[in-house]
Amino acid sequence: MKGITKHDIESMDKVYRLNLINSLSGIKPVNLVGTQSKHNITNLAIVSSVVHLSTSPALMGFMQRPTAVPRHTYRNIHETGVFSINMVNTGFTDKAHYTSAKFDDSQSEFDRCGLTPHFFKESKAPCVAESPLKILLRFEEEYFIKSSGTILIVGSIQSVYLPEKAVDAAGMIDMEGLETAGVSGLNTYYNVTKKATYPYARVGQFPQNQISNP
Repeated sequence: MKGITKHDIESMDKVYRLNLINSLSGIKPVNLVGTQSKHNITNLAIVSSVVHLSTSPALMGFMQRPTAVPRHTYRNIHETGVFSINMVNTGFTDKAHYTSAKFDDSQSEFDRCGLTPHFFKESKAPCVAESPLKILLRFEEEYFIKSSGTILIVGSIQSVYLPEKAVDAAGMIDMEGLETAGVSGLNTYYNVTKKATYPYARVGQFPQNQISNP
């Protein structure tokens, strides 16, 4: 087994280090954060750090990169107080990936990347029409991570839009059916395949014989 020390990591070529460290957390969900500036210019940012934070209240968050340089998403969220999270599926990973290019703030990633903005009446935040799962959020708070200069953005869920058939009787969303894409590192995308569903874990009830296979 290969061992990699902190010294090894700090001595690596920059691109190699970026690829390695970003891959360590495995395959993650990939989403597009949609915002709009006070001048009504739409914006998209691809992120792989969206996390569930709370069920009641319903909260989600994502990590914002350091703001030492202009970050249009961060600025727009503070200007408007709203944003959207849009699941990327395997049908448009190429377009979603291209939103990571450093476009000028006068340019919309929707236009440059061939994606379609869609607005719901309850929010100024644009959603991605091509996305099968769209979440509208209101900005609630943020937490500065001193050691990295990154920021955890916290939003409360205001609305969710997805196909009715994608939610089962228990409230579980069929991510395979939505053709959800996953990402490892910065630019390698994967399909999502359901393996099994297990019951709620209780001591003394090992789920060996209670597996629900797809």
